[in-house]
Amino acid sequence: MPPALLQFLGSLVAILALAAFARTLKLGSEPRIASIDEARRAADEAVSGFDPIKIGLDDDGRSALLMEAEGRILLLRPHGSHLAGRILTAAASARIEEGTLIVDTAEKRYGAARLRLADPSAWMQAIEAIED
Repeated sequence: MPPALLQFLGSLVAILALAAFARTLKLGSEPRIASIDEARRAADEAVSGFDPIKIGLDDDGRSALLMEAEGRILLLRPHGSHLAGRILTAAASARIEEGTLIVDTAEKRYGAARLRLADPSAWMQAIEAIED
């Protein structure tokens, strides 16, 4: 067998082994929010001390909206392999398209999030009522 072919096959086997190892460790996978408790933990990691009284989880577990008693709303969404959170300001906007709530934080780097929620209109009204 030619040395170039051996080198190619060896490299291919090494790449496939590394890909399998990364998949086993779930490296690089998109984070999911599977429960209310996970949403609470993620909110506290994003904003220390954030204590939600109302939580809306996306049907796919990709994102969540959380509201404190004072009316502050935190949006959690995937950012790479972790969750990123933003407290929504009066600059944020929300709209409903085909039953999906689209929340635009008005931050270029954070962007908009699409959430399929049980009651998107209630969350849209809460976001529209935010005052700075």
